This record gives sequence, C-alpha cells and structure tokens, in this order.
Amino acid sequence: MPKLVIERDIPGAGDLTGDQLRDISQASCRVLARLGYEIQWIQSYVTGDKIYCIYRSPTDALIRQHGELGGFPVNRISAVRSVIDPTTAEL
Repeated sequence: MPKLVIERDIPGAGDLTGDQLRDISQASCRVLARLGYEIQWIQSYVTGDKIYCIYRSPTDALIRQHGELGGFPVNRISAVRSVIDPTTAEL
C-alpha cells in the first residue's frame, strides 16, 4: 500500500497543548475506525504552522475523506518514493 505524506496548514500548530494534540489524535482515530483497515496513520510531525502526517492509503480520495470527516485540512498529498537516512551513505 502506498505511503503518503499529508501536509496540513494549521496556523499555530506548534503552540497546540498536549491536551489539544490528544483530542486531535482521538478524533483522527475515530474517523479511521469508521473508514476501515485500508487507511493507516503511521505518525505526524508538528511544526510551527503545519502538521506533516505519514499515512498508508490506497488512494488520495480516502485521505481526503478522512480529512473531511475529521475536520482536518489536506493541503498537499505526496507519495513517498524513497526513504533515506544516514545508513544510505554507507558503502
């Protein structure tokens, strides 16, 4: 199943409290339970004004449906083509 990076523009995301992040996470999990096993949330990275989410999903449409049902913006969906890290540099 494709791995995707979802970019969400959320002004002030970096200032969200732990309770707010928990509430957002719980809302996402409730929507995921409704949508079924085809879509999987792996993890998210919170920055100043954005949240970058890593998902597995067979289609962009399912990602957009998750966003609509949960009230989460979906500003960009990008397919992961490769993953690199420091071990990639090893011979």
